[in-house]
Amino acid sequence: MPTSRAPSPRRYLVCEPRHFDVRYAINPWMRADVPVDTALAGRQWTALTEAYREHGHTVESVPPVPGLPDMVFAANSAVVVEGRVFGSHFHAPERRPESTAYETWFKAAGFDVYRPESVCEGEGDLVPAGRFLLAGTGFRTTRAAHREVQEFFGVPTISLQLVDPHFYHLDTALFVLGGDDGEQNIAYYPGAFSPGSREVLARLFPEAMTATRDDAMAFGLNSVSDGRHVFIAPQATGLIDELAARGYVPVPVDLSEFHKAGGGIKCCTQEIRS
Repeated sequence: MPTSRAPSPRRYLVCEPRHFDVRYAINPWMRADVPVDTALAGRQWTALTEAYREHGHTVESVPPVPGLPDMVFAANSAVVVEGRVFGSHFHAPERRPESTAYETWFKAAGFDVYRPESVCEGEGDLVPAGRFLLAGTGFRTTRAAHREVQEFFGVPTISLQLVDPHFYHLDTALFVLGGDDGEQNIAYYPGAFSPGSREVLARLFPEAMTATRDDAMAFGLNSVSDGRHVFIAPQATGLIDELAARGYVPVPVDLSEFHKAGGGIKCCTQEIRS
């Protein structure tokens, strides 16, 4: 029988996709010749925020800024652990003004914000997983930022090398399944990682779920879990079946318009851990 799993309430920060578009190409998903349906993107984003609220989570929003089409990807703005905010310093010049917009929101909400010296793209590459912080590098966030974040939080930070440009952020290749008070486990796509990083993940998480490339390419690993419910791309059918078999409750939410910019559910979701 599948394990009975309990959800825990979360606090999520999002940004309305009022200015969302693909105006430049900074990852393999972005193509200027593929138009974005902004109205559909808005409806899909609203469906995600409504799904969060329907499952008992708090959702807060940062005002979107004209000229910042990727600001909807709130996860890249920071990583928050125990009420402490480690901000962002984007690799692409086009995205760097986003850091200030999010910093302004955090400060208005009563948080101090640490500005990293090294290139660092928030929860895109920094994934809290129980007593560890999993940290991606290879395309965006640097290893120097991993050292900065470990010094800031005092949490053992595990560097993981990404090798496939389609999975340019760690949160496109891995997400945490377990709840805050229970089992900490992950789901990931092994092919996104170097051989040594695959071995590290196998040692740390021997019971991890591994996804196929098809499900990973469908943004199935760009998911959000509250310990029971997993908000996931409906196109990741194999992963959805495996989650259900393990006692999780998949909540499919289609964010296909955002896939055109290389993002999905998690990319649109910053978790504020207090």
